[in-house]
Amino acid sequence: MSAPAWDPAQYLRHAGHRARPFTDLLARVPELPGARPRIADLGCGPGNVTALLAGRWPTAHITGYDNSPEMLDQAHVEHEGPTPGGGRLDFTHADVRTWRPREPYDLIISNAALQWVPGHLDRFADWITGLVPGGTFAFQVPGNFDAPSHRLMRDLAARCGLAGTLRHTDAVHAPEAYLEHLTALGCTTDVWETTYVHLLAGQDPVLDWVKGTGLRPVLTALGDDPEARERFLAEYRTALREAYPPGPHGTPFPFRRVFAVARKEAG
Repeated sequence: MSAPAWDPAQYLRHAGHRARPFTDLLARVPELPGARPRIADLGCGPGNVTALLAGRWPTAHITGYDNSPEMLDQAHVEHEGPTPGGGRLDFTHADVRTWRPREPYDLIISNAALQWVPGHLDRFADWITGLVPGGTFAFQVPGNFDAPSHRLMRDLAARCGLAGTLRHTDAVHAPEAYLEHLTALGCTTDVWETTYVHLLAGQDPVLDWVKGTGLRPVLTALGDDPEARERFLAEYRTALREAYPPGPHGTPFPFRRVFAVARKEAG
């Protein structure tokens, strides 16, 4: 599966709903050991949720890492620079599949990015090693790969000869697997899951949502064939309308997410 091309404007169309899991994750992160914490945000995207870290830790030096030039351009323009509390927010290119800490971090955090990293369990040891004593590794990932939005997408992609472009149900692990793996690395670990029921507005809002995230590999693969792209979108749109019918106040969109907060031993 080649890297998808990202569209920050499309992604941010549902920024409020997308940020909610990050704020819930952030609320469970314990206080950090450093007075001027060093924080890494893996898969920072356009930087809108990375900026929320400065509200929790005003003196922190926060770096967002991403491999999308489009997302990083948005982050540089909108969020980079000194923070009001005396910290700093910056962004740099990195591939989370191979990223290793080059300095000790008080917090390594990731919001809805590790599902794009095959074998991400194997990366945890390096990241825990890169934490200061008492530091924290925290993340959330979507747990909705068996939801209609993704099943329908995969079925249609397979019929169109695009089966290899999309992630499957093994893109993320069960909460128990994350708990076991992080505990085995010597961390005090809290793992949970939440199903949000987002009430989306507008016409075909579920399609509009996935065009910013899960559908990006298909849109990238069909980027040079506009007719095929429109045929795919038309058929997928019809299927989503049946799977997610609008109600009187909008379209309910259930979305399960898995969270983990792992604190390294202080001694």
